[in-house]
Amino acid sequence: MSLNEITRPTVMEINLQNFKHNLEQIRKMIKSATTIMPIMKANAYGTYLNTKLEVVNEFEIIGVATVDEGVNLRKLGFQKEIFILNQPAISELDKMIENDLIIGLSSKEFLQEIQKQKRQVKAHLEIETGMGRTGVALIDIPKWLQKIEKTSTIKIEGVYTHLSVPDTDKQYTKDQLAIFQKAVQTIKSKLPKIKYIHALASNGIINFPEAQYNLVRPGLLLYGYQSQEDIQKKFNLKPVAKLKSKITFIKEVEKETSISYARTFITKRKSKIATIPIGYADGFPRSLSNKGEVVINEKKAPIIGKVCMDSIMVDATDIEVVNVGDEVFIWDNEKITVDDIAHHCNTINYEIISTIGARVPRKFKN
Repeated sequence: MSLNEITRPTVMEINLQNFKHNLEQIRKMIKSATTIMPIMKANAYGTYLNTKLEVVNEFEIIGVATVDEGVNLRKLGFQKEIFILNQPAISELDKMIENDLIIGLSSKEFLQEIQKQKRQVKAHLEIETGMGRTGVALIDIPKWLQKIEKTSTIKIEGVYTHLSVPDTDKQYTKDQLAIFQKAVQTIKSKLPKIKYIHALASNGIINFPEAQYNLVRPGLLLYGYQSQEDIQKKFNLKPVAKLKSKITFIKEVEKETSISYARTFITKRKSKIATIPIGYADGFPRSLSNKGEVVINEKKAPIIGKVCMDSIMVDATDIEVVNVGDEVFIWDNEKITVDDIAHHCNTINYEIISTIGARVPRKFKN
């Protein structure tokens, strides 16, 4: 559906200028020769900026999480490098080759499958330095290099790692980086023409700029949201997304009226109740039932009752003038932020923004 066909009042508004602003802030933090690989997994953290060719074409390489995300970028018309951050499944190998995708490699079984291919496979070798997820252990790198040397169908274009606590544990992160540096030295002794070396995502860029090597992987920073507390002291971030809707129904009810499923909210006074068409099927957290607020006509109104699949109810009694059709902000980045919502839900802002569903249209503005 094109933007001109959108009829649903619930939309996520995406500000392209704010994205460009955040990109420039990151460029100021890194060396001029360092490549920026934007992470656009999960539909660019829920913003769908990965669907805008004029945005993705600004970059020489883009990072995604899954093979299908890479294929979608190819279908969009992006012709430059696409890197799959995670170790893919063996069953996806043909699709990766056909679409010229670069893989994050750490599975010996996957390497064995590459050895059977007649077509070349491009890869970045992932090193396990303390994340406890995927990656090749430092002690196993010599064996891997021997196998790679015997595999004519593989081209190692990069080496990388993931830092687990660059925002909270300085010493642990330094230890990870020390392991990574040893791995890089070992690999470069056999593969001196490695194109990309990278270890830093958003928090690493902020806290360990000396370890940027020649590529960085900003994610949440690009979209203008804090990847750790007090980030605004170092970055002048501008959030790219606002989530908004409109009131579709208003009614006045008497004291002791129950609202929504399970009767978890009973009015304590004569009340004005507004219904807003967004629910848990859209990614609006059900844990916000009887918690949190929305903004109507510059004033906050509390969410009451259970969040429904397609709608929520709010108490608009204290808003003097409120009508059907009035704009409602779920988050406006001022009175209510994504971090406020995450706090109410006992989660992180990453989850809130990235799980807003596909049936909420994205509306792009310059």
